[in-house]
Amino acid sequence: MAGTVVIKNGYVFDPLNEVNGEMMDIFIKDGKVVEELSGTEMKDAKVIDAHGKTVMPGGVDSHSHVAGAKVNKGRLMRPEDHYRWTREKTDITHGGCGYTVPSVYLQGYEYATMGYTTVFEAAMPPLEARHTHEEMRSTPILDMGAYLVLGNNWFVMRYLKEGDIERAAAYVAWMMRTHKAYGIKCVNPAGVENWGWAKNVSSLDEANIHFEITPREVIHGLAEVNEMLGLPMSLHLHGNNLGHPGCWEITRDSLAIPSDVKPSCNVDVERAETKMDSNRFQTVYLAHAQFNSFGGTSWRDFESGAKGVIDYVNKADHVVIDNGAVPFGQATVMTGDGPAIHDLYVLTGNKWSNTDVELECGSGVLPFTYLKSNPVHSVQWAMGLELLLMVNDPWKTILTTDHPNGGPFVKYPQVIAWLMSKKAREQTFSECHKWAHDRSELASVEREMTLQEIAILTRANPARTIGMAHRKGHLGIGADGDVAIYDIDPTRLNRNEYTKIVQGFQQAEYTIKDGEVIAHRGEVVAVPEGRTYYSDVSVSDEMDREMLKDVREWFKYYTVGFANYPVPEKYLTKPTPIKVDAGR
Repeated sequence: MAGTVVIKNGYVFDPLNEVNGEMMDIFIKDGKVVEELSGTEMKDAKVIDAHGKTVMPGGVDSHSHVAGAKVNKGRLMRPEDHYRWTREKTDITHGGCGYTVPSVYLQGYEYATMGYTTVFEAAMPPLEARHTHEEMRSTPILDMGAYLVLGNNWFVMRYLKEGDIERAAAYVAWMMRTHKAYGIKCVNPAGVENWGWAKNVSSLDEANIHFEITPREVIHGLAEVNEMLGLPMSLHLHGNNLGHPGCWEITRDSLAIPSDVKPSCNVDVERAETKMDSNRFQTVYLAHAQFNSFGGTSWRDFESGAKGVIDYVNKADHVVIDNGAVPFGQATVMTGDGPAIHDLYVLTGNKWSNTDVELECGSGVLPFTYLKSNPVHSVQWAMGLELLLMVNDPWKTILTTDHPNGGPFVKYPQVIAWLMSKKAREQTFSECHKWAHDRSELASVEREMTLQEIAILTRANPARTIGMAHRKGHLGIGADGDVAIYDIDPTRLNRNEYTKIVQGFQQAEYTIKDGEVIAHRGEVVAVPEGRTYYSDVSVSDEMDREMLKDVREWFKYYTVGFANYPVPEKYLTKPTPIKVDAGR
């Protein structure tokens, strides 16, 4: 339960409040950060001595696959992923298993012990929203939300092709309310629909079958809809041709499509104090950029194409990317991009699954192992780091592994060590295929990130990018009392001892959520329920009425009844709607 806590004498890294390693105290009362405590309150407060330690806001993961039908398919498909990685039950926790696709209990505990308190599911098919919410409801501790997959939705494609942006906006608003979703996810726009006929699209101006709409029209249309409604986060894009050599060019061109759309955030929230503007500025958030930045023309001349994407991001002000790092080892590839999974199956011959979600989207799952001896995998490792180290402004980047596609989220500390230590990168260069050195620019990068930059990439910017910085990702007055304390002394930090960086971030000394200590040195000591955030978007009654009349008519193509389509709030833990007034 929310308590009163004082964190004393820690080195605080709070980028949204421009606090960079200052030694200071943090006060939390009733689950919120406050300026100070009274003498009486101090007597009852839990005091944590953070002298010689790093203090950051609780971690925020803005892109992770942790709940829903495809995640569960990965669990069912991979018994070998489970018996080797287990966590025993305790008096307050369940037992759990799974490495790349952990059980719902285990993923909550592991995020918490790493200092993370907020995680968003990256792709929720509308028809599978109930399943997704059931898994988020069963995930302990974490505050969560989910992005709704809409880039190949029949209604969206039809309205956008007809140029009826207002009706598309009314439909998206209704879908957000109906499925308790948070933002718009767009996966392989127009291409996944073609996959129903064993085809794809290969350019931004290639129209798909039946709807005759192009990826360019879908991306621009959904970006317009997003800003017309004023959703808390921008369009979240998984580009076309993902995982194909040479795809960096279509990625760069896709990012340019919404450059003429003005960001507009019409949320009605109480904002905690921050020195920097806590509003998002971008109109497109590119997911797992590494998988969309392949260079070359085939696997024979494969190379990093990251620089082409980086050059564009460096000069654009409407873009944020997460990197989708590849830290080597076991992974489970899962995506709404069915054709991309089929291509991986053809390459590897691994077991796989593919699903068509009627009228809406698709998905696929395939086990994968990234090897240091593999030339392509080695270049992918380098690309994931290039995309964070070569973008000049860290406020345009977010650290992820696209869990579990590039690797499991428990590898974040290893990725942080590579970002902070050139020696750590050199060590890995010496272990992996020489293509990583010869076919990327990573070896020439001298940059070693600071703890402040790591705080931007892992909490401040993910929170701001997805519109949660009114309460998450910082320690300003009024912010949620979510804090991570790491056993890392910034005054004695030696970047050459990079294994200590890994150890420090792998296991938080303390993780505090809503003012309650939930994890201490790897042990989960409290298991509170998390909140579920969703966008409660209102449009005019007239827009709603006209749109619903059409939706009911077309709903005859679904195999479920209209009354069974919505997700009731009882599927959510602590439902926390973000009010969005499209008419503001």
